[in-house]
Amino acid sequence: MVTFLPGRPGRLADVPSFDRAIGGAESNVVCALAAFGHPARWVSRVGADGFGDHLVERIGGYGVDVSAVRRDPARPTGVYFRTAGDRGTGAHEVAYYRAGSAASAMSARNTDLAAVRAGRVLHLSGITAALSAECLELLRELTAPAPARPLVSFDVNHRPGLWRDIGGGGVLLELARGADVVFVGEDEAAEAWGISGGPHAIREALPEPGLLVVKQGAQGATAFAHRPGTPPEAATPARDGHGTAIAVPAPDADAAAIAVPAPDADAAATTVPALDADAAAIAVPALDADAAATTVPALDADAAATTVPALHVDVVATTGAGDAFAAGFLSATLRGLPLRDRLRHGHLFAAAALTTPGDLAAPPSRHHADRLAALDDDAWGRLRLGPGWTQAEQAVEEANTP
Repeated sequence: MVTFLPGRPGRLADVPSFDRAIGGAESNVVCALAAFGHPARWVSRVGADGFGDHLVERIGGYGVDVSAVRRDPARPTGVYFRTAGDRGTGAHEVAYYRAGSAASAMSARNTDLAAVRAGRVLHLSGITAALSAECLELLRELTAPAPARPLVSFDVNHRPGLWRDIGGGGVLLELARGADVVFVGEDEAAEAWGISGGPHAIREALPEPGLLVVKQGAQGATAFAHRPGTPPEAATPARDGHGTAIAVPAPDADAAAIAVPAPDADAAATTVPALDADAAAIAVPALDADAAATTVPALDADAAATTVPALHVDVVATTGAGDAFAAGFLSATLRGLPLRDRLRHGHLFAAAALTTPGDLAAPPSRHHADRLAALDDDAWGRLRLGPGWTQAEQAVEEANTP
């Protein structure tokens, strides 16, 4: 969707002007990946209107392949307005105008599935499943077993307001069980599935994914992985005879999926096209030369469960932090990094989003992120990041350049 951000704090009724931006969970993921140097394709559906032009141009401006985006002359591009207040406060307001949008009409029949399935990693979101029966049909198609399927990533993104008429918990659990990498918050698992008791209880209820990442807010995140030696057939869903890959539907209200292309031998990861509310799917192409696998990349020998504490961050706004975390984790996964470093990159990308006021924040440079991710545990625990931290290293380098 197109997002309208307020020019000043206050109620929507009182704000006189708004700035236009890209909006949507998957667009946040895709833009962060692209900004980090990963190639990607955006497969989506937007209206044949000025807002659709804006999204295609802005997302393409990140270096994303937008050739498979389809324009719908009968439906508009979705938009939404929000207040400047953080989502965690009662004063926060969001006004969505996405009912009947082009993205909400996406289905397995009007989406370029060949383009969606052309990558090696595909990122999906539970928000798309809630948009319409057609969108749910598309997600079921993309998470269904298939031969030679690429790594399928699924962010639960439980939004109770989108599931008022039907029970979304069961649908989200079904889709998560068909994915290879799953992101879910402790709070989401409690609300959607009634699971309390922490990350291990969630893993017991969701043993199928090769990688399960449980986000624990300010405490950190815990990742569960099938131990090395587990046959790929056991670590990923069974395949049937339909197609060879899967695209990731966009996590936004109007988003559908994102395809992320493969990095070359020297590229640590792939560029992810930005997904917004009208985004369709994300396909993530091949891993780099040292990446371990197409399904579940190589992990540490004892990586059955790994916990990494969150960073100390001077928070400006929480919007987009979960999407940024997923982007950081997927980037490190594409690069074949150890599980601990995947979680640390997730925290670093999230810290970039937490220290900026908008939904989308540029991640740190790859060198900067890798250097911080390599800190010992004590140094990691002492690290504190505030607004502008992603540019700090660059500023020092520029100051020291003759």
